Order: sequence, then C-alpha cells, then structure tokens
Amino acid sequence: MSQLERLQKINLMLTDNKLVSTEEFIAELEVSKATFKRDLEKLRNAFNAPIVFDRFSNGYKFDEPNAGKRYELPGLWFSEQEARSLVITQHLLGSLDPGSLVSAQLSPITSRIDALLGKGEVSSAELRKRFRVIGMGTRKSAITNFAPIGAALLSRDRLVIRYLAKSTLESTEREISPQRLIFYRDNWYLDAYCHLRESLRSFALDAIESISLSPQKALDMKDSELNTFFADSYGIFNGPATQKVTLRFTAERARWVANETWHPKQTSSFNKDGHYTIEFDFNQDPELIMDILKHGSHVQVVQPSSLALKVQKELEKALKNYTDQDKKPIN
Repeated sequence: MSQLERLQKINLMLTDNKLVSTEEFIAELEVSKATFKRDLEKLRNAFNAPIVFDRFSNGYKFDEPNAGKRYELPGLWFSEQEARSLVITQHLLGSLDPGSLVSAQLSPITSRIDALLGKGEVSSAELRKRFRVIGMGTRKSAITNFAPIGAALLSRDRLVIRYLAKSTLESTEREISPQRLIFYRDNWYLDAYCHLRESLRSFALDAIESISLSPQKALDMKDSELNTFFADSYGIFNGPATQKVTLRFTAERARWVANETWHPKQTSSFNKDGHYTIEFDFNQDPELIMDILKHGSHVQVVQPSSLALKVQKELEKALKNYTDQDKKPIN
C-alpha cells in the first residue's frame, strides 16, 4: 500500500469510527508506528487535516464532527505512481507550451501534487529537473485568447474574431462556432465552423487579433465530419484529400523515417535494397513540400509528377542562392 493510499485509509477510518487507536491504525495499514506517525503528519501539514489525539480516550479523532468530509483531501485520489506520472505530464505540457497556455490552467493543482509527493528522492522538483522538451518553430501565442476560447468550447457559444491571414496580410472579422483546440508542431490552432465562409476552418491562435463572445449558440459538428475534413489531408491543411503522394527514402534515412507518422492513414513498405516507401493522401502541399525538402537528397517524390516538379523548382531556387554570381556572401 502506497503512502497516498494509506492517507486515504486513515481519513476513512477516522470518518467511519470517530475514534481510532494507534494500534488499530498500525494493524489496518500494516506499517510501523514510525511510518504511521509520518503519514499522520503528512495529513496535517499537507492537507490541513484537523486530526487530534484524545489522551482521555487514547485515540485519534477529528477535532469536530464530520471534519473528515470537509477538509481539503483531494476528491480525485491518485496512487503514488499516478501522481508522479501527473507531474511528468504537467511538466512536459508546460515545456511544449512556451506561452504557458496550458501551464496557467494546471498551476492550481501543481502545489497540491508537490505536497502529495513531498521532498523525497522522487519529489516533484526532482522529476521536473530530469525531463526536458525542446520546442522548435514555436510561435508566441496570445495568451489572452486562450481562456475565452476554452470557455466558449465548453459552453458551446459562438465567437466573433478578427483574423489575420498571414499569407495575404488580409484581416477579416468572422463569426465562428469553435469545435476543438489543437496543439500541432508546438503551436495552437482552433478548429471551428466559419459562418463567413460557411465551412470548417483551422485558425492559428497567434493570428487572432481580437475576440469577443457572440450571443448565438455554437453550431455543433459531428466528430466524423471533423475527422473527415481535418484528418484526411496533410498536416494543418484541411479539406478532403484530392491526391496521393508516394515518397521513397534512402536506406540510410529509412532508419529514422520508418518510425515516423506522416499521416494517420499512411501505408509503407521496404524493398530488398532497404529503401523505404510511404504513401498517403493529401490536399494542399505547402507543408508537405517543406517536410520533403528537409530530407534533401535522401528522398524522392515518386508521384504525383506535379508535386515532384514543385520540389524540383524549390531545390533549383535554393541552389541559385549559392551559385548566383551576382550575389555576394553576407559578412
């Protein structure tokens, strides 16, 4: 029985029996007297449990009736292993979320988890120190937008936003029905039904310039509709897939790529030479082209030919940056 489970047991025994002797606790918990004393101090110090020792009756009790149901023992009880896992999860989320969007929401329970684990060899501070997450390509999100979006998602209200399309620098006002928040490649996005475009859209939180609550209730979309629209294409781009891509990686690069998921519905295979081939559907290709280019000479676009030509042109333009004689090196 872990310490957290023993603490819960002590609370239940005092609530049910009103007065419990030290011997009864030790027998029920199957621990030494010293361990029981430490558990008792944990309840008093970490959770403010109003437990007193009645010398006349030679037993422990709450200092007032029904106190066991009122003091701040967590309603959701975790085993010690579960509490450690929660600390790690909270820390990793905070590391992935440099804008502190999630961390700010989790902070109220951080001190409670710290108290649960104490300051031993596996304290929460020690766990956090031993894990590190490095985010790449993270954009600074507007933290002020996170709370109203989260509230609207739960209350199923519409939002009115002013959104900046970074590709065109066009700013438009839209009424949207929020469906779900997505954390993708170290950045936050909101999947929503756009009433201006009369279609589902994905909005980057850092591109939302202003936000307000609409009096209208949100239009609810079925999960199947959301998954079809947002999951069939590649990356953050949405809409039904219209093309299929086949990529062939060298045997050397296959050692890494074979363990990656490029698309939830991908198919893949190795040939006798160790080359790795992967196929999946996509719609728009800007993000796909960027991912292909980062593998350089280790990947070839087998099909479609239109995508292969786009990748070729990008490589030629990149090469021109280094071979153009009119350009001089930057000092």
